[in-house]
Amino acid sequence: MGITAMKRRTLLKAGAGLLPLLAAPRIAASQGARVLKFIPQSDLAVLDPIWTTAYVTRNHGFMVFDTLFGQDAQFKAQPQMLEGAVTEADGKLWKLTLRPGLKFHDGTPVLARDCVASIQRWGKRDSFGQALMAATDELSAADDRTIVFRLKQPFPLLPDALGKTGSNVPVMMPERLAKTDPFTQVTEMVGSGPFRFKADERVTGSRVVYERFADYQPRQGASSFTAGQKIAHFDRVEWNVIPDSATAAAAMQSGEMDWWENPPGDLLPLLKRNNKLGVVVQDPTGSLGYMRPNFLYPPFDNPAFRRALLGAVNQTDFMTAAAGTDTSLWHTPVGVFCPSSPMASTVGMGALGAKPDMDKVRAEIKASGYKGEPVVVMGAEDFPIIKAIVSVGVDMMQQAGVNVDYQAVDWGTVVQRRTKKDPPDKGGWNVFFTYWSGLDNFNPASDLAIRGNGDKGWFGWPTMPKLEELRAQWFDAPDDATQKKICGEIQQTVFDEVPFYPLGQLYQPTAYKKELSGVLDGFVLFWNVKRDA
Repeated sequence: MGITAMKRRTLLKAGAGLLPLLAAPRIAASQGARVLKFIPQSDLAVLDPIWTTAYVTRNHGFMVFDTLFGQDAQFKAQPQMLEGAVTEADGKLWKLTLRPGLKFHDGTPVLARDCVASIQRWGKRDSFGQALMAATDELSAADDRTIVFRLKQPFPLLPDALGKTGSNVPVMMPERLAKTDPFTQVTEMVGSGPFRFKADERVTGSRVVYERFADYQPRQGASSFTAGQKIAHFDRVEWNVIPDSATAAAAMQSGEMDWWENPPGDLLPLLKRNNKLGVVVQDPTGSLGYMRPNFLYPPFDNPAFRRALLGAVNQTDFMTAAAGTDTSLWHTPVGVFCPSSPMASTVGMGALGAKPDMDKVRAEIKASGYKGEPVVVMGAEDFPIIKAIVSVGVDMMQQAGVNVDYQAVDWGTVVQRRTKKDPPDKGGWNVFFTYWSGLDNFNPASDLAIRGNGDKGWFGWPTMPKLEELRAQWFDAPDDATQKKICGEIQQTVFDEVPFYPLGQLYQPTAYKKELSGVLDGFVLFWNVKRDA
């Protein structure tokens, strides 16, 4: 489960001695500037929020880039980069008009053709985007400020798609960058968001720096999640990558750092005792734990093996490891969709037993034809809440008689390596563990893990025609009741085919100095935040 609580307490006693290791040499540009010092969930290994679904990259993406629509605190799409949007021809024609004066960080104006290229690139990678582009007959720029969608059939969720907050984020970038193949990473960061990425100050594995974009033009209206006014009150935001939780806690205790994204459960009581720190759950939808298998290679290419192992899952064990015994920080049982979503269902939940019968599981795994093939598990050692569920998952598989080849790496390596389709013994993999935001699991439109579209899908690449058919039916459903019924069928199919193993819902607290105000609900967002005098 990572560093034990006892070991962490020992390290924290020496906190003052550890802090000099955190302080990078002061850069002249930061002297006298308003600086926010932040501890991210992991290193920023990938910069391109279209290329990866990693949330650390999503968080980076919202600093550097902007989106055509935003999502308010009620999860409704609102115009963001847009002055407005109109529909014609019974919903088959959409005209989106950009706000005047928008600029990219390189000083060039934001034009409709930049947005068209950006939407097209995103639409080839994102689940929701793929559905939108499948319904689109033509996407064009009528002039410098007008984006036009001519649709094959009405797609009323268009604003929700273009304003989605989950990965992959539909960020707008210059046409020259957006023309990059979506399966090739963009490494030059030129957006139109409230912060500029400081490539010259990036230190891999240690430091990421952003500065306020002076020419950013906030829209009018109050800040509400990713919608409304985005005002950068800090001149600089410095991400300090601190993989060791004890060191991170010491930095927060001493005041060296301002904000820690994901403190682990066993350190929350310590942080809460500090009257200068606030420890709060910002995201009411939580995060859903996942174990994702690779369908391309044995043994997870065998549906009988996948179903047999599902019987070994004890969600309570996973969530207790991640967040401790405080049940206000987690929820079980959890199926396919976020429990607070109207699409959540109880169908098929019997597949997740409260007390797994491991003798039965072992017998079923043997009957499935499993021959003891090594199962390569990638474990993120630098990401405590992921490392916790990896540890439980490895133990679960070993108890079930699975030959586990555990490979301890960092989260950045997991993000890079999970894209590989090589055999597990040639640099590939069989299993990785992650979390999905509840927002990404509200419905089938944005849920990547239920896709059954093979090579075009999320890492693991399952081919499941029935799930694809049910998803298409959900988009075409005439009312909420029909959509809800289809989601029950989707959940049953997931339990039958097991494209992933649901591990429970975690409510991850964040910790920041009480002198900070304006912190928005949801994931970490850096506009609106300021330091009170």
